[in-house]
Amino acid sequence: MLAALLQLSSSDDPAENLAATRAMMREAAKGGAGFLLTPEVTNCVSSSRARQMQVLRHEQDDPTLAGLRDEAAALGVWLLIGSLGLKTEDADGRFANRSFLTAPDGGIVARYDKIHMFDVQIGPNEAIRESDGYRPGTVATLAKTPFARLGMTICYDMRFPYLYRALAQAGAQVITVPSAFHPVTGAAHWQVLLRARAIETGCYILAPAQTGQHRLQDGKPRQSYGHSLAVSPWGEVVASLDDAPGLAFVDLDLSQVESARRRVPSLTHDRSFEGP
Repeated sequence: MLAALLQLSSSDDPAENLAATRAMMREAAKGGAGFLLTPEVTNCVSSSRARQMQVLRHEQDDPTLAGLRDEAAALGVWLLIGSLGLKTEDADGRFANRSFLTAPDGGIVARYDKIHMFDVQIGPNEAIRESDGYRPGTVATLAKTPFARLGMTICYDMRFPYLYRALAQAGAQVITVPSAFHPVTGAAHWQVLLRARAIETGCYILAPAQTGQHRLQDGKPRQSYGHSLAVSPWGEVVASLDDAPGLAFVDLDLSQVESARRRVPSLTHDRSFEGP
């Protein structure tokens, strides 16, 4: 299966982002890809709760989800919608950060709500609390397709290797990591974490990313690291981008999964221990 990572620079205007994503999907399909992957928060990048309340929708009413499903069906491709910000019925008004896998007929095959929230102190004057606006998911997702078994994760999840190990031990051959990574932590940790998750699991790691300076109507600056990455089950970078929007293609060869796990069968070497 030829996969294509779509690197976007989404704004806080879902209609604008949908048009840009559909155009890039058509370009990826023209290039021969049968599995397309978009980044985290494909529909709306925003740090303004007021703006999110204005433009985000519930899943059943979301025009980005409907539009991308229609486009995938028209192209006849598998699509991982990295994630969408969606309204929920939660009493506290928090949103869901939800990833979708759709089949070539546009049908939804699997959903995953981001489990780990990016609540961090990047620097002395910059704190980010994703959990203020988004509620964490509670269920890991493994999806079966004709070409691979996919484990679904999102961005900050990559810092929690037990999730990836659990997905691999449950049968995942490919793990998706759509992201909108912070430039500071991206420069320091992005590639090494993704390569580590591939080495530990013997999985392909596919990480389509948001990139660049996002155009936001609320005027607050927001930037993402970019550098979308595909890593082989042996930990080799097999496709990558820089910090410009674009496409990266990778041919998924599942024999590489079998080979890596045969050479280092660490997924079968767990031992119980006491302490600390």
